[in-house]
Amino acid sequence: MADDHCDLLCLDLPKAELIRTGRPSEPEARALAAGFRALGDPTRLRVALALREGGELCVCDLAWIVERAENLVSHHVRALRSAGLADYRRDGKMALYSLTGHGRVLLDAVVAERVSV
Repeated sequence: MADDHCDLLCLDLPKAELIRTGRPSEPEARALAAGFRALGDPTRLRVALALREGGELCVCDLAWIVERAENLVSHHVRALRSAGLADYRRDGKMALYSLTGHGRVLLDAVVAERVSV
């Protein structure tokens, strides 16, 4: 059995309270966790990296870049959108996808240095 607890109450109240008051709220923590989960899939991560490099891309481009079927890429882009990491706009019959600011920040946190797709 691991001995991973304190035997004494040694709370550094000022330090602990400062950290406690600065922590994310429950909704913020849930949103961050959802974003990290979304980037936890290798295909979604590659799609997000492609969007970071390309700025704004359609599913056809993304499918070509990540070497996956368009319907699979569409599924993954929807997951990124649901997590608030990607957005899209219509241009005629085309839907163009891009990272949101939140998506870019989380992606940068996941990949510390530039990774080519």
